[in-house]
Amino acid sequence: MIRESIKMSWQNILSNKMRSFLTTLGIIIGVTSIIALITIVEGVTGEVTNQFASLGAGKIIVQAYGTPLKQGLSDSDLEKLMAVENVSGISPTLTVNATVVRNKTLEEKVSIDGKNEIYFKNNSDLIIRGRALNILDMENKNRVTVINQALEEILFFGENSIGKTIQINGITYQVVGVLDEGAITDVNSMMAAGMGSDGKAVIPYTTAMRIAGVNNISSLEVLITDTDKADEVISSVELVLNEAFNYKEDSYNIINMDSLIDMMKTMTGMMTSMLAGIASIALLVGGIGIMNMMLVSVTERTTEIGLRKALGAEPKRIQLQFLIESIFLSLLGGLIGLVLGLSISWVVASIIDIQFAISTGAIVLGVGFSAAVGIIFGWAPARRASNLNPIDALRSV
Repeated sequence: MIRESIKMSWQNILSNKMRSFLTTLGIIIGVTSIIALITIVEGVTGEVTNQFASLGAGKIIVQAYGTPLKQGLSDSDLEKLMAVENVSGISPTLTVNATVVRNKTLEEKVSIDGKNEIYFKNNSDLIIRGRALNILDMENKNRVTVINQALEEILFFGENSIGKTIQINGITYQVVGVLDEGAITDVNSMMAAGMGSDGKAVIPYTTAMRIAGVNNISSLEVLITDTDKADEVISSVELVLNEAFNYKEDSYNIINMDSLIDMMKTMTGMMTSMLAGIASIALLVGGIGIMNMMLVSVTERTTEIGLRKALGAEPKRIQLQFLIESIFLSLLGGLIGLVLGLSISWVVASIIDIQFAISTGAIVLGVGFSAAVGIIFGWAPARRASNLNPIDALRSV
């Protein structure tokens, strides 16, 4: 019975190809929107989350604005922070804008990050060639630098830059290492991604302080040994900072990287749900279109229904055929929308340079929703067809 109903439903759809296509158009648009939006949002979310994660989980970022009487944190303040329980290291950060020159002709404006050896110990995978900055570079304020692949390409045209020199704000530095192309060295670097030059250079933070003309640290990373005790560490760090800045309000800001990642996931999850809800409106419109077409089909096939009933066809078989036809139309639109949605997602991912990943959840949601629309909006026409009186139906001939 089911096989025969499926065969007849498919034949009826094929006999009216244009009308069937126009009927499924709303479903196609709805499923395309859901698949494309969710896949793109999840791709962007994954990219941003990976960038945050590349900064290192299990750390907090301290931005010390200071007060009019005290700018930044002194060495003694850093020692107090280092003494906090469950703190494994302190990595100061100082970012300055500078002009990098090679051979007095090649010039590039880049962002220079001052880092210490602890940063590279916790991010050893960032170095793809040469060496990282070490403690001797910090103590001696050595004029050495680690540059990223983008800056190496700009200044050295693909040549190996290790051991060669560049000028940063007129001062000569030796290149000792090369960073991975996608390396993000701090939150500011990530926020600035895509803005201005892609070139990046890292120098000893003690050298960066000399360039910037400052004696105190205004930004640092606090590495935590046990992420489950992050809240306790933050409370202890706040005590040190409050004492350092005499309990002055707005003198510092603390960012928990793990909490920031969780917040990003929550926000993008809400955004995905909202976009899917908006796109679902098109599915509802498509469902109404299917219901209207099925009602028209019932009217057009009144004689056929009457003949089948007169020959002994049970009402439930009539109902099943029209319901299957409605589901077929809806699923057909869903499958076309699935292909279009994934295609659009792939194109957008290629353009904005994010990883394209097929979202299983989006596929299940899109196809499942389209099938549900077929059942819900096809039920009334199918019921109407099954309830037709065969005598009245035959009289309409």
